[in-house]
Amino acid sequence: MSETAGYMRFFPYDEPYENQREAMDRIHNALTRGQNVLFEGACGTGKTLSSLVPALEVAREQDKTVVITTNVHQQMRQFVAEARAITREESIRAVVFKGKGSMCHIDVGYEECQTLRDNTRALVDAEQDKRQLERRQRELLQESQDGDGGAADARSAVMDELESIEERLDDLEDQNVCEYYRNNLTEDTEAFFGWLFEDVRTPDEIYDYAEQRQLCGYELLKEGIEGVDLVVCNYHHLLDATIREQFFRWLGRDPDDVIAVFDEAHNVEDAAREHATRTCSERTFESALDELADSDDPRAEDAVNALSAFHRALVETYEDSFGFGERERIGESWEDVPIANEGRRDDLTLEFLRRYSGQGIETDLEAAMKLGQELDEEYEEAYREGETATRTECQTLQAAAFVSAWMNEGAKEGLYPVVSVTRDAGTDEIYGRAELYSCLPRQVTGQLFDEVSATVLMSATLQPFDVTEDVLGLEKPVTMAYGLQFPADNRRTYAVETPPLFSSDRDDSAVQAAVTETIHDAVRMTPGNTLAFFPNYGEASRYAERLENRSERQVYLDEPGVAVEELRQEFIAADDAVLCTSLWGTLAEGVSFDGEDARTVLVVGVPYPHLDDRAEAVQEAYDAAFEGTETGWRYAVEIPTVRKTRQALGRVIRSPEDIGVRALLDRRYSKQAKSDLGKYSVNSTFPYEQRQELLDIGSDKLKFAMRNFYGDHGCYSGDPPAP
Repeated sequence: MSETAGYMRFFPYDEPYENQREAMDRIHNALTRGQNVLFEGACGTGKTLSSLVPALEVAREQDKTVVITTNVHQQMRQFVAEARAITREESIRAVVFKGKGSMCHIDVGYEECQTLRDNTRALVDAEQDKRQLERRQRELLQESQDGDGGAADARSAVMDELESIEERLDDLEDQNVCEYYRNNLTEDTEAFFGWLFEDVRTPDEIYDYAEQRQLCGYELLKEGIEGVDLVVCNYHHLLDATIREQFFRWLGRDPDDVIAVFDEAHNVEDAAREHATRTCSERTFESALDELADSDDPRAEDAVNALSAFHRALVETYEDSFGFGERERIGESWEDVPIANEGRRDDLTLEFLRRYSGQGIETDLEAAMKLGQELDEEYEEAYREGETATRTECQTLQAAAFVSAWMNEGAKEGLYPVVSVTRDAGTDEIYGRAELYSCLPRQVTGQLFDEVSATVLMSATLQPFDVTEDVLGLEKPVTMAYGLQFPADNRRTYAVETPPLFSSDRDDSAVQAAVTETIHDAVRMTPGNTLAFFPNYGEASRYAERLENRSERQVYLDEPGVAVEELRQEFIAADDAVLCTSLWGTLAEGVSFDGEDARTVLVVGVPYPHLDDRAEAVQEAYDAAFEGTETGWRYAVEIPTVRKTRQALGRVIRSPEDIGVRALLDRRYSKQAKSDLGKYSVNSTFPYEQRQELLDIGSDKLKFAMRNFYGDHGCYSGDPPAP
């Protein structure tokens, strides 16, 4: 143990930041009491160590494991770096865990992997039994030859067992096995665990180590994580209830023995909603019906009765929704078909009920479920015995389980029934899927927070805390917020009074001209690179084209579906370029533009998401859950939008030495907007500290303010550009 007392023994650097020690102390006290913590900290707050250091101390004091999780790849690397720094100061056992799919050496699915593991273990166990019996029969033979009369009878019994084992081995050797996992079971793997805990190993490092030795690194990692001090993992290890149960079992921990730390916790809402949503494709129903057609089980007729009616109803529902020419316009992305009805069941359910004829939907679905379970067991046995090269998934079981959930749960609060359609790129066929979309994330997260010992949810954009509490189902959490700790003189944050970019005004030529002029002024006055965020990729493309016609600077455009890292590298290598992107793209959070990578960041417009029927359903669910007519809009749309805006602003000013301008180009951001734009103003949605820093400025004055600011800081290499 280090000489430093308390949680500071886990702090790997000389001194914490100004507010870091206070944050660590408050988090330590909260975790000791088993409380949840909402921790907002701007860049430079040192959120990761502020949470991790006290969590490790409480875990050491109370014999618990800390699980720190993120959905941002760059943050995963940061966690590894911090954990490695901690191990240089205080001995901890830390592992980084990823899903099986990214660590499998033979690239098989989950069910196949389970079967291969069972087969392989059965084979290895039988081989060990055979060796033990062979050894015992040799011993008994020697004893018999030495005159022990009873040894001969005992040896005869052993020989019978040997014969039985050899027959079993003949069967087992015909089955599918995993040679990597077999090596895990038959070779000395102690060296792996010694290597694993010498440092904090990444999943890629574990994969490479295991591949070189023909071992299964994933299974070895599962064996090695029991009782560790720290685990770094992805959101789904905690948000998916089934995975979470297995994960905690591998850790050798009950939920109450786990302290969970969520990074980028403003994303937990959407991630939880995604994990709770259930879907079933038309292709699954088709495969299930083909499966049942090949079955001679008498229950197959009942199963077909229910599943075929639902399948036909699904097709009829989306076909009936198409207006003239709409079918031809369906692309390769999923597009929703509204089916929900006010005060009654959805169109798909009603169509299903009209089409179904039989003795009872519930009875038929129960028959389908039982038959599906038996078929699934048969597929498992066939793969286990080596009769099939892959493990077949039972489509009847999947389809029946989904229809049962649709009928039993589809009308429950917080669930929204949806039908979607897409076009198959290979066959050009249209096909659909049904989906139970989960609107209330607290139905997932509330249970998690109740189960674990304590949690820390950290982000640069968690406020307003009362909304986060409601949405995620937190009970009286400890809350704390720390703003930017860097010198205030090194930055300016402007609310620029360009015309409000309402969606109805975006095609107005006068609005476009005014906005283009302001962007052009900001880019021209920036001594270096400018990062510009827009409400969507279409607007980013529009203004990138307009800038190319006006600006002498290199204009880069981030486009959907195109890998962005190469573009980002080109941009930061430039001296005076502008990068146009969507605020809903991958560059708006979790990506740093340090130092001169970008001097100025612009957010153009209030980037509300596309308000489709799902978004309306979430708003209605929030209105009902939190009993307020405006709650849904505020919780589901306005606050998440402003959080995204705040995340985008945080891409620059990443260190005490950074100098830069952050500008919001839309009158709705200004303090004055409340008086003349009323409910369309978003200024009050920002936390108080950020509102205080926002300086209202006319669009024609921005170029002068930026020129003076950058000039006063000596940022121009020569004379400042002329206004």
